[in-house]
Amino acid sequence: VAQPRPTDVFADRLLAVLSGQRPVHWMLRHTAGRAYDELARLAERGPLRARGTRPVVRDIGYYVPRTGALEVFARIAAGNHLRAMAFRLEQGPDHRWRCTAVELGPRPRHAPKG
Repeated sequence: VAQPRPTDVFADRLLAVLSGQRPVHWMLRHTAGRAYDELARLAERGPLRARGTRPVVRDIGYYVPRTGALEVFARIAAGNHLRAMAFRLEQGPDHRWRCTAVELGPRPRHAPKG
């Protein structure tokens, strides 16, 4: 059985926190540096909570700036709405991946009706 990629695992973990499915402290041991504080600040606003539609990771891409580091982007879908999420993963001396930064793209504007 193939192990899931760290990009997929962390996209799902971050989505769970930012959509309100999991508490922020669930990510405490999976973050390093300022990432936990960034995640807590983002989660306060519940940016990926959606009425009636559970958000899902639609697509993931990544860039390897150096060995042991990944810069990842994910498209998050909730119904007809898409959001962008970016995060950085770094592999520690213990070979575990940790999130070291997380950002969300701006909230999409709703098209005027009419």
